[in-house]
Amino acid sequence: MPAPSQEKLYLSIDYGDTYLQPLLLAALTARLPPDLLVFLTPSSPAPPPDSKYLQWRQYEDIDFERLLAKPRTCLANSYVIRKALIRKHYLADVVAHWVAKWPGSVLERCVKGGVEFEVDYAEFLDEALVEGWELKESWARNEGLEGREREWWILKPGMSERGEGVRLFSSEEELRAIFEEWDPLSDDDAEDEAEDEESAAHSGDENHVPKSQPQPLLSSPNGKPNGIITSQLRHFIAQPYIHPPLLLPAPHPLATRKFHLRTYVLASGALQVYVYRRILALFAAETYQAPTVGNSAELGRHLTNTCLQDSGEREGSVREFWGLPDTIPSLSPNPQDGSEGEGEAGQTDWREHVFSEICAITSATFEAAARVSSTHFQVLPNSFEIFGVDFLVDGEGGVWLLEVNAFPDFGQTGEELRGVVRGLVEGVVEVGVMPFFGLGGRQEGGEMVKVLDIDLGRR
Repeated sequence: MPAPSQEKLYLSIDYGDTYLQPLLLAALTARLPPDLLVFLTPSSPAPPPDSKYLQWRQYEDIDFERLLAKPRTCLANSYVIRKALIRKHYLADVVAHWVAKWPGSVLERCVKGGVEFEVDYAEFLDEALVEGWELKESWARNEGLEGREREWWILKPGMSERGEGVRLFSSEEELRAIFEEWDPLSDDDAEDEAEDEESAAHSGDENHVPKSQPQPLLSSPNGKPNGIITSQLRHFIAQPYIHPPLLLPAPHPLATRKFHLRTYVLASGALQVYVYRRILALFAAETYQAPTVGNSAELGRHLTNTCLQDSGEREGSVREFWGLPDTIPSLSPNPQDGSEGEGEAGQTDWREHVFSEICAITSATFEAAARVSSTHFQVLPNSFEIFGVDFLVDGEGGVWLLEVNAFPDFGQTGEELRGVVRGLVEGVVEVGVMPFFGLGGRQEGGEMVKVLDIDLGRR
């Protein structure tokens, strides 16, 4: 019998993405022993039951039955259940429970609290917001104020991706109008609808559309369909809108545009978490303005998700974070982070401060999900997964967690920055794949920064 390190490794690599697929194949063939690799095709027979087997596929195509049955020999690129991270209303619950248990956690000052509610039709909005005291108190304070002086809120559907269905509002009337613009739920069979919702909830793919009969789509404020399936718009969270955001100083070509930071995060096993250092800055399509009644529907000013931009608008909207200016005059030399010991005293490079915060927030978020919501984030020793975690930097240099995305849309990175994704895939192979199969690799170092290493007892 051959030594474990000399056993054949069967690979099913079919990501279904022409941008990522060649990068996966190149990284695997470059870093794994070529004489041990057996690449499978759709027509190939299943590998032997006890053989080493790597699956790197879309969520719906992963053989989870084999993954669960063979924890020592089968590895896949997704956890089975991680709704605690990728569904906005679940994540809000995780943060609330964690902060209650651990006051002073970084999540207390880096995640906006919100109001969660469920509603199917605009006519039931009053009933849905019976306990939405924060919203009602905010609306009362806003009465008689001009748009720029108001407290603004951002509405996020709990089960949408790619910025779909996100809206701004500052009054009950504006919130009601948002729901009235959307079509009601379809009259499809309730069982089919529940299956679609559960499928989307598990997948969390930024490009995921349930594989069922067509359902009504919502329109964006400009009248174009934005791909929202109405049956998924039932769970919502409203959070205070972060204003003002950090803007780059002139003469930077994107100086007037809002941006957020897309951070690629690797979760591996049960549980190690890595932050990929090469963060992306994604810029809005239009010049930023403080929200008002007149411009709150102009989402190109307020939303930074490049998926919402036309191809022409997207040109130049994605930059490398570490390529942004290292000093911004509007920031103090040492941005206040609210807790002693985090960040370096006298820090002048705001990017280093932001990266330190991103690492701390990411660590706390994944640990919180794994410990307080283990039903909805079930870590496995033989799974790894790349998440796209989004952060916003406010005008004072504070860092805020926005959301966590499964199966991020790498294609939005563009051809010019393909090397960023290539480096990510290579890092994932080295720290998430090779050690599992006893093929060397490394546990940390390079561009993959380990931020969490805990033993949750899953074997």
